[in-house]
Amino acid sequence: MSSRAHWNKIYSEKAPNAVSWYRAHLETSLGLIEQVSPGRSSAIIDVGGGESTLVDDLLAHGYKDVTVLDISQTAIDGNKSRLGELSKQIKWRVADITHVELEASAFDVWHDRAVFHFLTSLHDRAAYVRQVARATRRGGYVIISTFGVEGPRKCSGLDVVRYDAESLHSEFGVHFRLLGSSNETHQTPFGTTQQFLYCYCRVE
Repeated sequence: MSSRAHWNKIYSEKAPNAVSWYRAHLETSLGLIEQVSPGRSSAIIDVGGGESTLVDDLLAHGYKDVTVLDISQTAIDGNKSRLGELSKQIKWRVADITHVELEASAFDVWHDRAVFHFLTSLHDRAAYVRQVARATRRGGYVIISTFGVEGPRKCSGLDVVRYDAESLHSEFGVHFRLLGSSNETHQTPFGTTQQFLYCYCRVE
């Protein structure tokens, strides 16, 4: 099964709040975005936005240039349906982040919670990093969240790669200056916990 078919199946069969990564509000993500980009005109992309409510909170906090990208059309359609008329304020992209063509220097902030750790091949990770380097403006910011070293080894039936701050930053290289990192204990809808790592960098 292709990645696209896999994720369309997941989002078709499960309610938004019935997946392990669900969180009503991504407070850590929103806080980091506001920290690195207080100007509400900043161009922000949420990679793997799926049915996440981060887009709702970005709009509510006054951000005006938001793109949501996900491999699953089903997830994007669900997000649009929830937002209703507000969805017209968002730029939507259905694409595989390792293959899509993004405009050069298009974004001030690149955000990804729980996509990068699914990239288990070196080839896919290198393709992802090239996308970030091309699409994020120099002086812009990259916020990546993955499973930490104590996080799950699999998610949604797929293998994942777990990271600490040093190993995650090493995937991106010297042109991304690490500004900070933190671990977060995520409470799943099923009463279990998952360790997430957050790292944020500036593009040099």
